[in-house]
Amino acid sequence: MKPFITIKEIQSLLAKKEVSPQEVVSFFQARIKKYDHSLNSILESFDVDAQTINTACATNGPLSGIPYVLKDNISQHGRITSAGSNLLKNYRATYNATAHKRLQKAGGLSLGRANMDEFAMGGSGEFSAYGPTKNPWDTTRISGGSSSGPAAAVAAGLVPFALGTETGGSVRLPAAFTGLVGMYPTYGHNSRYGILAFASSTDQVGPLTKTVYDNALINSVLSGKDEHDSSSLQIEKKDYTKNLTGKLPQGLRIGILHDVAEHEGINEEIRRSFQESVKHLESLGATVKHVTMPHLKYGNAVYFVVSRVEAASNLSRYDGSLYGNRNKDAKTLQEMYLNTRHDKFGDEVKRRILTGNYALSSKNKGEYYNTATHVRNIIRAEFMEAFKEVDLIVSPTSPTMPFKIGEVVDDPIAMYLADYFLVPNCIAGTPALSLPCGLSQTGLPIGLQFMGPRLSEDLIYQAAYAFEQSTPFHTQTPANYE
Repeated sequence: MKPFITIKEIQSLLAKKEVSPQEVVSFFQARIKKYDHSLNSILESFDVDAQTINTACATNGPLSGIPYVLKDNISQHGRITSAGSNLLKNYRATYNATAHKRLQKAGGLSLGRANMDEFAMGGSGEFSAYGPTKNPWDTTRISGGSSSGPAAAVAAGLVPFALGTETGGSVRLPAAFTGLVGMYPTYGHNSRYGILAFASSTDQVGPLTKTVYDNALINSVLSGKDEHDSSSLQIEKKDYTKNLTGKLPQGLRIGILHDVAEHEGINEEIRRSFQESVKHLESLGATVKHVTMPHLKYGNAVYFVVSRVEAASNLSRYDGSLYGNRNKDAKTLQEMYLNTRHDKFGDEVKRRILTGNYALSSKNKGEYYNTATHVRNIIRAEFMEAFKEVDLIVSPTSPTMPFKIGEVVDDPIAMYLADYFLVPNCIAGTPALSLPCGLSQTGLPIGLQFMGPRLSEDLIYQAAYAFEQSTPFHTQTPANYE
C-alpha cells in the first residue's frame, strides 16, 4: 500500500482483495513504529490480534478493517485514558465512549491512543504531560492543539483517520496546521458520552482525515441520538457521502466576514490564500456577499470565561479520592485534595481552573460569567441573522501559521488569538469544517473554513468537496514520511 492512503482507497483495495485486513493493520503499525519517534503523536500503540481483526471485518460495516487512533480523552474500555495528564496516567477506562463504540460497530480497529494537551486545554500540543507533539511538515513547529496527536498521526500517514475533540478550535486548528480536513459538528450531533469533559456546553467529537469524503464518512458513522448523552440531538443517521458530486449546490450564497479584512493580526500569506480561495469559489458558481457580525470580536472573550468556568466545575472531580494518581504523602483528606491537584495538574490546567473559579465567585459572577452568557446569546443570534442572508460563511481557519515549539508557550494570549475565527461557532453550537487551501512559501499548510447554520453538515461537506476536488491542496503531503 502507498503512504498517505485514504479510507476510500483502502476500502477499494479490500473489496478487490488486493490486500487483506491483516496487511492493512500491519502496514500502519509499521509506520507508527518507524515514524512516531520523531513526532510523539502516539502515547500507546496497541497490538491487534487476528481474532480482533476478523471480528471487526465480520461486521461488514462501512469501516470494516480500517484502523484509527483516538485522542486520549476518549474512553477505550480497559485502556489507559490519561487525557494527557499525570493525574490520570494509571487510570483505565471502565467503558467505551459512544464514539468509539460506533466506530467499532462499523468495523473500525483502534490502533492506539494519541497525544493531546492536558485535559484538552491548549492550542499547541505543548501542554501534554508526555511532551509536545511535533508537526510532520516541520518538526520544529507545533501541530496545533489540543488534538495534536491525532492530527499529526493522520498527517504523517500513521493512520488513515483519527478522532479528536473540540471545545473551541481543537480539531480544526490542528487540521489547518497539518494539512487535514477537520470537522466541528453541530453541538449534540455526536455523543459526548465517555469523553473526559473540558467545557460541557461546547465539547464535541470531530474526525480528522486526509479528504472531505473520508471526513463525511466518519461523521456519518458517529452521528445520531445516544441515550447515554442527554445533550445529543434526536436526529436520524445520515449518509453525508451520497451528495458529494464535486459541484457546488446551485445558487449557493457564501458570506465573507468583514472581520477578515479588518483583522490586523492575520498573516499575509494566509490572507492571500483566503482571497484566492474566495475567487475560486466564485469561479465554481458561488455568489459572494459580505456579512457583518459586530459581536464576533468578543467571541474569544466569551469563550475564555465560559470554558474556564465549566472547566473548573468539571475538573473538581479530580482530587485523588475516586480515581487517578493521588498524592500519597498527605496526612489529612484536605491535604490529599490540595497536594494531588497541585502536584499532578499542569500549569495550564491550574491556570484555567483558577480563572474559572474566580469568574464564578459570588463577587465576580455577574460581571464576568453572566455578561459572557449574555454576549454568547447575542453572537448566536447574529449567526442566525447572517444565515438568513447567506448559506455558508467562509474564513481563514486561523490568522497565524504554526508556531515554533516553545515560541509562545509563555504567552497564552498569543496562543488564544490563533483561535480567533474558531471559537465563535463553538459558543453558538453551529458546525464548521477546515480543509487545506494552500501552502506558505516555507511549505506549511494553510486552512480554509466553511461555517454553516445548525445541522448544515450536508451542505458544508458538499461545498468543501467541490472546493477540494477542484484544487490540488489535499494531495500535498509532508516530506520524509514516504
